[in-house]
Amino acid sequence: MPSNAKKVAFAEAGERSWCSTMELFRLFKMQFICHLFICYVFLVSGLIVNFLQLCTLPLWAINKQLARKVNCRLAYCISSQMVALLEWWSGTECTLYTDPESYPFYGKENAIVILNHNFEIDFLCGWTFCERFGVLGSSKVLAKKELAFVPVIGWMWYFLEIVFCKRKWEEDQKTVVQSLQRLKDYPENFWFLLYCEGTRFTQKKHKISMEVAEKKGLPKLKYHLLPRTKGFCVTVQHLRGTVTAVYDSTLNFRNNQIPTLLGILNGKKYHADLYVRRLPLDSIPENEAECAMWLHKLYQEKDELQEKYSLTGCFPGPTLTPPCRPWALLNWLFWILLLLFPLCLLLLRLFQSGSTFIIFTTVVLCFAASLGVRWMIGQTEINKGSSYGNKGGQLNNNA
Repeated sequence: MPSNAKKVAFAEAGERSWCSTMELFRLFKMQFICHLFICYVFLVSGLIVNFLQLCTLPLWAINKQLARKVNCRLAYCISSQMVALLEWWSGTECTLYTDPESYPFYGKENAIVILNHNFEIDFLCGWTFCERFGVLGSSKVLAKKELAFVPVIGWMWYFLEIVFCKRKWEEDQKTVVQSLQRLKDYPENFWFLLYCEGTRFTQKKHKISMEVAEKKGLPKLKYHLLPRTKGFCVTVQHLRGTVTAVYDSTLNFRNNQIPTLLGILNGKKYHADLYVRRLPLDSIPENEAECAMWLHKLYQEKDELQEKYSLTGCFPGPTLTPPCRPWALLNWLFWILLLLFPLCLLLLRLFQSGSTFIIFTTVVLCFAASLGVRWMIGQTEINKGSSYGNKGGQLNNNA
């Protein structure tokens, strides 16, 4: 008995020690210096990758398909860092609700992914599922034209042949169609992510959107904005024969969590639930008007699904947890080891120099960098989001 008591006491002491260690690690994650280092690694590694992507330009003239494959791998070096932040730094869990018969298709075919746009990090959750099915490097999105000029992410997307638009169909039609046509011979399996609502959900935008729905005689939605059908119909029309299915995806977070990028940086753990239905592309009408009505009906079903989730705290159907692959973490650790050591060495030498001017300049630069980091994080916040959709005319023109 005494030996058993010692074992119990030893186990309890070990558990207390482990809890203390985890608490210290949690506090460590919340320190701003950590956030600064994470952003430094992301920005510098991103610019290095952007430069390497620029170096692939001559390869496009020689072997376009090889250049595309190289750029997929280079893009993975950037986007997988964000995935590693979600999966490994914050420990966020992701549960997939889907039909087991559809599961084997994921990652093995080209698909259009329709995702609701309610959360600050919904794009990050989308990337996470792309990563788990091996299509993160080649994933596509319909993005604002302005993003093409943003270093790191925007430049990465340019070399990935992302479809950019100005949100003015008269100006976008030609470029969007040409961009979609170029994807017909893409050498990698890809998922084309569409936010059919066009902008992130806010109460103000929802009110305006439902006013438009009432004018058009369309059913009102509770959890979504009125989908803008033009982009979806054109995408389906020009990717027929290239894409085999549409993945109707609805994202939510357990316990009414409201995730933020700052929360992820602080190491806060969330639990994402994603409901995915695989719909064969052949089931979508080819006629534009019928295709538009199909999309409106789909969003009515998505709204009903969100209502069920709000009442029960889960989506219907079986759950699966796609395995978390190690490559995102290994890539992140590679860049950390490559970039943090010379930075720390440089800072050490600067302070050892004893020069007041150099030390003061370094502190000012760090302060400026911290403001820049805060600004970038702020751009993901819902209340700092796009004003697009705050005017009824914008929604009315595209619905």
